[in-house]
Parts: sequence; structure tokens; C-alpha cells
Amino acid sequence: MDNNLKREIIIDNYENPFHKKKVDNKDFIKANTHNESCIDNIDLFVKVEDGVIVDAYFDGEACAITTSATSIMLKNIIGMKVDDARVLMKEYYHMINEEEYDRDMLNELNAYFDIGKQASRIKCATLPFQTLEKTIKIYEGVGNEK
Repeated sequence: MDNNLKREIIIDNYENPFHKKKVDNKDFIKANTHNESCIDNIDLFVKVEDGVIVDAYFDGEACAITTSATSIMLKNIIGMKVDDARVLMKEYYHMINEEEYDRDMLNELNAYFDIGKQASRIKCATLPFQTLEKTIKIYEGVGNEK
């Protein structure tokens, strides 16, 4: 993926984020994650039925990297089985850590391929997935944030 396309994907998902709104519905699992070193503070709302993520939204204040990564993550996980979302997370972390990963699985998330060149941005790029992990733990009954 060339740099212009990466920039375009990130900017588009920052300026027009997918499913950014607050959800006040008990059918959604809510989790929050924030970055102590900057403004990033997102709430993730995930609805799971029969092991499938049927809907998801996010809200909060965040930088372009966190906002766009959250937007793209949501595009990927809606309709996905929870177990498959875990695989997506694993592949994403492999990419961020410059390990071998499944490029086809990540789609637009490949825009963050070389985010590690700016170490301070790694937290921004992984924040949505940390929050997704919290929602999955709550869904499985091993997390306690509501």
C-alpha cells in the first residue's frame, strides 16, 4: 500500500468515522480505554448475539490515528464471530509488531503497517483493539466494565 493511499484511508476515516455515536442501550457491551499520554479516550459499544458481533459503535475524543483505526476496526468486526475478531486482533498486533501477518485479512487496517516507525503512535493505533478485547472479556464474563 503506497503512502498516499494510507494517508487517504486514515484521513477519510478520521473525518468521516464509521459508526461514531454514543449508544445508550443495555443490549450493547460498553468498554472504555484511554491513553494517559494524550487525548485519546474512547468508549466502544458492541452488541453480540450467538457469538457474532452484530453491531458496534464508538464515541469519545481521540487523535486521527485512534479515530481512524477504530472506524476501520468497526467496519471489519461487524458481522464477524467473536473468535474471528480475536484472529483479526492477533493479525493486527503481528502487523504492528512488524511480524508476519495475513495482509488480506486486515484490509484497510494495513494503512497502519509502519506505524511502529513512530513509537508514540503505537498506543494510538492499538487503543481500539485494546477496547475490543475488553468488550469480548465482558461478553465472556471475565471482564467487569459496563
